[in-house]
Amino acid sequence: MVAKKFNLLNNIQSLKRPSIAQFIWMGAGLIIAVILFIFLSGFVTCWRLTALPGIPPASCTSVTGGTGTTTNPEGTPIAGATATGIISAPAIELPPPWDGASRVTILIIGLDYRDWETGQSAPRSDTMILLTIDPVSKTAGMLSIPRDMWVNIPGFGYFKINNAYADAEASHLPGGGPELAKKTVENFLGIPIQYTAQVDFQTFEKMIDTIGGIDVNISTKIIVDPLGQHNTTTLKPGINHLTGALALGYARARDVSQGVLMGDVDRAAHQQQVILAIRDKVLAPGNFLSLMSEAPALYNELSGGINTNLSLNDALRLAVLAKDIPLENIQTGVIDYTMMQDGTFNYNGQILDILRPYPDKIRELVDKIFGSGTMQPMATGDLNQKMQDEVARVVVINGTGIAGMAQTTSDYFKSQGMNVIAKGNVSDYPDKYYSPFPNRTIIIVHAGKPYAMQYLMSLLKFTTVSQIVMDFNPSAPEDIVIALGHDWGGPP
Repeated sequence: MVAKKFNLLNNIQSLKRPSIAQFIWMGAGLIIAVILFIFLSGFVTCWRLTALPGIPPASCTSVTGGTGTTTNPEGTPIAGATATGIISAPAIELPPPWDGASRVTILIIGLDYRDWETGQSAPRSDTMILLTIDPVSKTAGMLSIPRDMWVNIPGFGYFKINNAYADAEASHLPGGGPELAKKTVENFLGIPIQYTAQVDFQTFEKMIDTIGGIDVNISTKIIVDPLGQHNTTTLKPGINHLTGALALGYARARDVSQGVLMGDVDRAAHQQQVILAIRDKVLAPGNFLSLMSEAPALYNELSGGINTNLSLNDALRLAVLAKDIPLENIQTGVIDYTMMQDGTFNYNGQILDILRPYPDKIRELVDKIFGSGTMQPMATGDLNQKMQDEVARVVVINGTGIAGMAQTTSDYFKSQGMNVIAKGNVSDYPDKYYSPFPNRTIIIVHAGKPYAMQYLMSLLKFTTVSQIVMDFNPSAPEDIVIALGHDWGGPP
């Protein structure tokens, strides 16, 4: 009997055609949470979570303003400086689709609220965190980069790393702030980054409030200043239940006067702590099912404030993987004061506090989190071989109306090395996910098997993600159920 829990894509068919935009938030936990909830999200007119075809109405257009850049006498663009004239360029294309097995690294960007507050058209990045996930070893890692790190921003020269986002937005460069921030971090750390994700602060608050707040173990008394006026709060040592506003205040606190003795280093550690608390809340056994009922509201709250170049298809597959990575397999790290030195820089008469990196020390941390041998893709072999090595347990159900199709298809899959453990008709395996004779073939996924999913999507010529049902159920006797529909004419 096909195990049943919940249909994570049951709203997709009622949705309107989406528009183009970009992804995710101020931390890796938010990525995990949002990816999981994407399964229940429906497309709407102003869809922004993932880049998909469609032209949004004028009311959905995001505003990016700013001016061009100026150059010094040697002709090098000066970071932060502006000039008259606007540079226009088309948006860059999406990165190549994820192969389902290679290491994935995502740059998470949170913008500086003070820049929005003062009306600055091109905000700087307030937070930069790298999330990496390795499907082969089922491990993950987080690395935080201080906002004042002194680096070479491509095309703009040396400046604080948080200016990369603003420089690109002000200059209307292809890909905007996320793309230049990605290139800057890639050059600085020497690792490839596949995706970017940016979230605004209000969206971050709404995310935490929607899941009912988070519990964080705070080591010392910290004074937090949530967005808005006259709401300063003191958090005491021990377990604190934080609303979205308090969690954001805790994640942003960076001054000694607030009790954050190590400045940006402690702040980065607090941000990672918040991220893992979000992960724990979302994935807690008693909470996950109840949160599913909140998914439509969560999507409505998040879609306008999250931008990413992560495609919906890749987000679905990452969600399968992320849920199966245990906490003990998540490595965390912060570039601290043993890896950099305080300094100053005179910028047009303004003395800036900067952090000068020690490259060798930082490289040691990068190797610890990413692995010295993981700069190349982890997956080897063709898709058929990887599918065989995965040994996904597959059940084939005949809903085509053609006698013997389950047997014929099962025999073909077995000849390709697939681990087919059972077959039958729809009457043998009744389920709410399909009618007795479904129009289109669907697959129901109970466990994270990215190779088998990719293989089947290609072979069965899937044209929409609504043909994939995510029903996480580790106790199910099968990993994937294939319900053959009228569109399946038989093996090639």
